Amino acid sequence: MATYAVGDIQGCHDELQRLLDHIQFDPAVDKLWLVGDLVNRGPDSLKVLRFIKSLGDTAISVLGNHDLHTLAVANGHLKYHRNDNIDDVLNADDREELTNWLRHLPLLHHDAELNFTMIHAGLPPQWDLSTAQACASEVERVLQSDQYVDFLNHMYGNEPNQWNDNLKNWDRLRFITNCFSRLRYCDADGHLALEEKGTPGTQAAGLMPWFEAPNRKSTKMRIVFGHWSTLGPIKSHYIYPIDTGCLWGQHLTALRLEDRQSFNIDCPQIKKF
Repeated sequence: MATYAVGDIQGCHDELQRLLDHIQFDPAVDKLWLVGDLVNRGPDSLKVLRFIKSLGDTAISVLGNHDLHTLAVANGHLKYHRNDNIDDVLNADDREELTNWLRHLPLLHHDAELNFTMIHAGLPPQWDLSTAQACASEVERVLQSDQYVDFLNHMYGNEPNQWNDNLKNWDRLRFITNCFSRLRYCDADGHLALEEKGTPGTQAAGLMPWFEAPNRKSTKMRIVFGHWSTLGPIKSHYIYPIDTGCLWGQHLTALRLEDRQSFNIDCPQIKKF
């Protein structure tokens, strides 16, 4: 039995299947972790959703920003963007079933036995594991309730940009969602810089990748995440970025969590930067 964490798929169904063949994934005994962004921009978002859903408890996925974006578009809270490619999901006969399944996915998954935590994007420096788990649960409860339509309507925006235990209501939920689904850079005090998206070294002065923030309370957490295809390799025993740019003609990566061995396949370029 092995547990494989797979990077951002974004509708690249054929590449996912090639990767699973490459690692000889056996759904009868193996487990699959997915770091989010299952859908959008690639050619086969519908096939990806149907396949992952069909795996049942064999697959565990967290929500990424493109997954949340798809929910917002499907519920009429956001216009279809010119770079979107989710028509197949929006026009599917099983659209309601799939979007309902999607909104019931978590923002964080932790396995104490494997000593791994999976998220899509990042954590602010003020959060330890228990705080991160509690914050994720707050948003998950709303997404999985009758309030989810209101949540999608208030989800977008870059403020507030710093954690405070006293944050309330939509401001609190928006901040939490931004960390789990959008965060790349922050400053030393944990102010999020959500507009910064480039390779480390290109960011504005005073900013750093979220995992380099001083006094970060999650430093001893072994974290696997996606979202940042331009990040490159990280020399750390605790930080495992596995979005390796499948959509952009680079690779789709699987990390075997038991021994941290990485596997990847080459991908054709579907989108240009």
